Amino acid sequence: MSSKKLRPRLVYADEKGNIYDHPELEMLVRRGGQITSPRPDELIPLPPESELFRLPGRTALGLDSETGLVEETGETAVAAFVCPGHTLSAQAAYATAPGAPVLPLFAYGAVGFAADRFYVAATRVDLDPRQIFTGIPRSRIAKGASALLRKYPQNRLVAHLSRCALTYCCPAAKNLALGRFEAPLPTSRVCNARCIGCLSLQDPDSGFPSTQNRISFTPRPEEIAQVMAEHGRREVRPIFSFGQGCEGEPLTEAQTIAKGVSLFRQGGGTGTVNVNTNGSLPDAVAPLAAAGVDSVRVSLSSGDERMYAAYYRPKGYAFSDVREFMTRAKAAGLFLSVNLLYFPGVTDTEAEYAALAGLLGDTGADFVQMRNLNLDPELYLSVVGQSGARTEAELAACMGLGNFMKRLSEDCPGLRFGYFNPALPLRPGTDAA
Repeated sequence: MSSKKLRPRLVYADEKGNIYDHPELEMLVRRGGQITSPRPDELIPLPPESELFRLPGRTALGLDSETGLVEETGETAVAAFVCPGHTLSAQAAYATAPGAPVLPLFAYGAVGFAADRFYVAATRVDLDPRQIFTGIPRSRIAKGASALLRKYPQNRLVAHLSRCALTYCCPAAKNLALGRFEAPLPTSRVCNARCIGCLSLQDPDSGFPSTQNRISFTPRPEEIAQVMAEHGRREVRPIFSFGQGCEGEPLTEAQTIAKGVSLFRQGGGTGTVNVNTNGSLPDAVAPLAAAGVDSVRVSLSSGDERMYAAYYRPKGYAFSDVREFMTRAKAAGLFLSVNLLYFPGVTDTEAEYAALAGLLGDTGADFVQMRNLNLDPELYLSVVGQSGARTEAELAACMGLGNFMKRLSEDCPGLRFGYFNPALPLRPGTDAA
């Protein structure tokens, strides 16, 4: 629950990474280009398994409550990367020095300190504990990964995901090793977009590294089906998801995916089969649905064509193809989710809201996953400015995360919110695994 009477102090860090709360200045937040005090209903205790970051080349900003002025402290700014299941309603407030490095691919939540604990501007949008590993030792994950490797020594997908679990600490890969929740199924080596915030492949001049390596092979359908069958034996309500951070666009391998899913279904496999995608290839819907895919999740930073193109930088497809993909998915009976890359102060402006609500209503989307846009905030604002899609006046005011979700619920009846891919009811005529 949010805390309405708190006025947290500004926090900052020294060169060794020690974090302090300021004795006089209050916490400030950033929404788009605006620096303001946090709204009284948006602060929650920093969730477990969240992380705090020093922001190099960035000076913490705080509020002098006596003068009402924003003060630059000269100390290094701090931000929070909040545990999955939470959506940021505001970002850290700071001043950037000339020559400061581009920030890595994380989300930078506003954080303050009060009553002996940290508070962050965020909302929990999903109660699913899917990516919470409190109390699970790394040795248990390593044991699970090793067991899979011994059982399937020739399966390259098992080897890849075991490395993801142990080297990159990928939550999805760790869950596969543990035999619970959602199994990741990376398949594609290539992509038909050049997203500014791509996790697995960055241009050399981007100024920041990828957070993980992209898969270097295309799994055989038999390897895919083998992983699915193994996970289905261990999890009662399994979810299987193509389209992971360590791959390109899964629709470019739609034929391989369809063959793998068909093998799994023909072998009696049950559970939710989902494809996380950019929705660029509408013709892929029919064969995927025929193979046994239940659900698709389309990634969007905006419902506006110009804003979308500025971030995704599509190659060989257009925003109209994404809209068509969503329309066909619903017509084929698939569960349609949108992976919304939420950015406070941009996504929740009136113009952006209108574009997104129109798209969701027109396509009949079932679910919105309220994800955080993992990108240097100033870099994304520069992308928005260069797109020419939004004026400074349009970005000057925002409705806030709570109002944004409330209005979407009212304007798109039946729309649900969350953070993770939901497990769908079993198809008629099937039994639980």
